[in-house]
Amino acid sequence: QDFKDLRALCLSQGLLFEDATFPAHISSIGPTLLPEEKLRQIQWKRPTELQRNPHLIMDGVSRFDIMQGEIGDCWMLAALGSLTLRKQFLENVLPKDQGFQDDYAGIFHFRFWQYGEWVDVVIDDRLPLLHGRYLSVHPRTSNEFWPSLLEKAYAKLRGSYQNLNGGYLSDALVDLTGGVQVQFSLKDPPPDLEEILKAADKSRCLMGCSTSGRAGRNIELRNGIVQGHAYTVTGAVKIPYKNGWKHIIRIWNPWGHGEWKGPWSDDSPQWDRVEPQYREALLRNKDDGEFWMSCKNFQEQFSWLYICNSSP
Repeated sequence: QDFKDLRALCLSQGLLFEDATFPAHISSIGPTLLPEEKLRQIQWKRPTELQRNPHLIMDGVSRFDIMQGEIGDCWMLAALGSLTLRKQFLENVLPKDQGFQDDYAGIFHFRFWQYGEWVDVVIDDRLPLLHGRYLSVHPRTSNEFWPSLLEKAYAKLRGSYQNLNGGYLSDALVDLTGGVQVQFSLKDPPPDLEEILKAADKSRCLMGCSTSGRAGRNIELRNGIVQGHAYTVTGAVKIPYKNGWKHIIRIWNPWGHGEWKGPWSDDSPQWDRVEPQYREALLRNKDDGEFWMSCKNFQEQFSWLYICNSSP
């Protein structure tokens, strides 16, 4: 499907695009994602029907725009959260030649790396809703739609929304970058893990991590960490603390809420002993799913670390 040709055709006919290859139908959701009676209740709506003034992107693209919906695709959203921090990769996946303001015809396109080449995936902008709630990623800012539409394009690439329900963060990192990825087991971590994290952050790699446990069960421990879940690693720094240095790691939960409650979390007393300029630069005390933790706690709570970049 050629995005420009299809859009020009729709504009010339005064029609909104309807994608016959990924229709607004149960087949695009998948037969077992939801109970049958719920599948029959799904409605498909365009952002223009949901909001008076929808935008593809507002005030730039950020991980905080993403809030996971009903579908268990944290593995893909954790990779997407990392992608938002690396603009050189992001512009490739999210082409700039589209939006709701100019030449809007209900058609969008996104690019993913598959089997050694970039594939352009065209979609219409009808999104699945159940009882008025988004089945897919819902926008934190009610009229910003790039996460939901990108997720729909990825679902089309994979065959259905159901096929996003559980997967490997490492696959998503490669699909969004065309890069190479490496995985480290945190049960048997390399001795220089702190340096690896710092070097990866400095060289602008995409990073994610995951906890052990059954995916889809989403059991939240008392310490705030979710089992069988994927997260984004969004930073790794070394800061002066007490009389030495402390390695801390920043992590983001694709739910958009739900944070670690232990040492170095948003309200923890450790921050009181950090010099004000570091505290002000690093600490965002909000329930936005992002938190800091020590390297030691990171190794205890998470089972895998994934690092991806355009070259080894």
